[in-house]
Amino acid sequence: MEFNIFKIGKHIVGVLFFLVIVLNINAQENKFTIEDFQASWKFYPGGIDEFQALNDGEHYAKLLDGSFIVKCSFKTGIVVDTMIAANTLSKQGIYYLSGYEFSPDEKKILLMTQKEMIYRRSFKAVYWIYDTKLRSFEKLSENGMQQLAEFSPDGNKIAFFRDNNLFIKDLVSKKEVAITTDGIKNGIINGAPDWVYEEEFAFSKAYCWSLDGTKLAYMRFDESKVKEFSMILYKGNNPELNENQLYSSDYTWKYPKAGEDNSVVDIKIFNLLNNKTTTVDIGQEKDQYIPRILWTADDQLAVLRLNRLQNHFEILASNPENGVSKVIYDEKNKYFIDEKCLDQITFLKDKKNILLLSERDGYMHVYKANIENNKVEDLTAFPWDVTEFYGVDEQTQTIFFQAADKSPIQRNVFALKIEGKKLIRLNKNEGYNEAQFSKAYKYFILTYSNITTPDQISLHTIDGKQIRILNDNEDLKETLKYYEFKNKEFIQITTSENIQLHGWILQPFKKEANKKYPVLMVQYSGPNTQEVLDKFEFGWEYLLAQKGYIVACFDGRGTGARGEEFRKQTYLQLGKFETKDQIECAKYLQSLDYIDKSRIGIWGWSFGGYIVASCLTKGAAYFKTGIAVAPVTNWRYYDNIYTERYMRKPSENPRGYDENSPIFFANGLKGNLLLIHGTGDDNVHFQNTAEFSEALVQANKQFDMQVYTNRNHGIYGGNTRIHLYNKMLSYILEKL
Repeated sequence: MEFNIFKIGKHIVGVLFFLVIVLNINAQENKFTIEDFQASWKFYPGGIDEFQALNDGEHYAKLLDGSFIVKCSFKTGIVVDTMIAANTLSKQGIYYLSGYEFSPDEKKILLMTQKEMIYRRSFKAVYWIYDTKLRSFEKLSENGMQQLAEFSPDGNKIAFFRDNNLFIKDLVSKKEVAITTDGIKNGIINGAPDWVYEEEFAFSKAYCWSLDGTKLAYMRFDESKVKEFSMILYKGNNPELNENQLYSSDYTWKYPKAGEDNSVVDIKIFNLLNNKTTTVDIGQEKDQYIPRILWTADDQLAVLRLNRLQNHFEILASNPENGVSKVIYDEKNKYFIDEKCLDQITFLKDKKNILLLSERDGYMHVYKANIENNKVEDLTAFPWDVTEFYGVDEQTQTIFFQAADKSPIQRNVFALKIEGKKLIRLNKNEGYNEAQFSKAYKYFILTYSNITTPDQISLHTIDGKQIRILNDNEDLKETLKYYEFKNKEFIQITTSENIQLHGWILQPFKKEANKKYPVLMVQYSGPNTQEVLDKFEFGWEYLLAQKGYIVACFDGRGTGARGEEFRKQTYLQLGKFETKDQIECAKYLQSLDYIDKSRIGIWGWSFGGYIVASCLTKGAAYFKTGIAVAPVTNWRYYDNIYTERYMRKPSENPRGYDENSPIFFANGLKGNLLLIHGTGDDNVHFQNTAEFSEALVQANKQFDMQVYTNRNHGIYGGNTRIHLYNKMLSYILEKL
């Protein structure tokens, strides 16, 4: 056979030339669709399977396809054992696991099946206990679905919640015992938070085992004086419910709006050795918050106490035998205590010190507080915010955290030696870095991205050395090659009040010289949040840019990672500066020679929807079109923990409420406004949109409105998200 290198070379060049042309054509022909972003999630970066680090620090467990659990090596990622096989589960009639939890000694596994969501964090399920040695199964309870199941420290008991009461199942005697019996719907809750605590203090389990497993501390909520809120659920011809009913039903629950009564919370400790329940002394004041309880290293119960104004935070140490308490930490703030400070509290094994977050010096930092001498030491005394506290390795006296050290829009991961304050950056790449650590702090998983690079997930030793790549999202990078688009660009502007704001701007993909383009601004603007980050997020804004729109985003005053004074400027006047800053950004955009100043729009969801409503009434001269999804329109309608944190009670700050509620400025509306809301929103009630729409009607202002039947604050289910985003897209194309 003749072998002609020249001919083969020409053939390869021809093929490569053909492929380049085909790829180029494909890149030009592929168009983004709403389904890409809201159904297939085509451009969403892949992650790694959720895992649980095992006690040896060298291995982790992960659930695959909801049907079996395997044990893997941290170093290699190789499966070294199948802990529960799929056929083992199917023999019990278990075909899908929603989750699992190991006993402390890892001899048993608590399996979660038939999960049903209740609110944002709460759910009920059917739990099974699997004995890894005997390879046996048993149901946790035969008396109805359970919530919040958790092993005792010795692994021989499981506490759980059902019908507003706490129970303990003894895995040796197989007996199920009710710890409380007075629980009643919309009345008394034992061991789980009420709606507002779950939503605003971000937890669903309100009980905890003592370190030796002989006691169970729990929170008791008396919500009898909390006013009820009802919403109508429509069941007629609903395919999801498989019903065709002529009459609607009311869903009623306790929801304390701004200024209204809260649940009265008591703390109880049940002693399993003598079946005695002790009431903890948390003071005479009933109008206060107890956002957490946890056990200390010396078997005292720590109770976090926060006053109603949320500007005075204390930690109480309580004797579990008699309930007597004393204050071991005390902090006041001229504004409010950020909710992040109430989480991530660590009692060190030396029984003398606590690690916690505080803004005492004007930045969010990690502090060490000495219980004996009340000395408080700033461990991260740098002029930037700690954004996450990952924990402490007490053996090496090293803390681990994430911080916005170089820029508010970037994040880095650090280790810091408590003695000597030696700071070590654990990541190399610039952008957005976050970490997850193994139990023994031998390894951590680093997730890195920037505005143009999809998530890069890698495993590292504790000194930062990379062991292996877990997911580099090469498939997403390949997918994006078939689309023609531009990347977002970061910008900074200075407002007329000399405030520097961070933003990004996305230009139309086929921008022409001397042509002026419309702009859609996107924002959230809520307290201590950020939308402008050097992080990969490929959302439907790229579809808008493909259709010839400029999309821009700016973080105004009140947003995060710029120190306490910047994020708390909005105190007592929520919405005022946020609205002003979005108007200033609109003015800036109008000044650019390639922007059509008569075609600037803005959209947002929840707090972002609130700012849209405010901008189209207070800043109507600068916006042609706005879309407000699930907006708050009057802070008097929202829950008291969130609202009063920033605004105090309406009776204390009536002007702050009224001067920043779009309802009272409906007569200022100009341009096009689309209101969108779900009628089943338990968080931001449909009442907000209903009352605002009535105010607009009485002001004789035309507007558009889209209602989603029975949908909650996320407005999803079935085709709902596809419909919602197509609605918004068509509105933008028509009105902007």
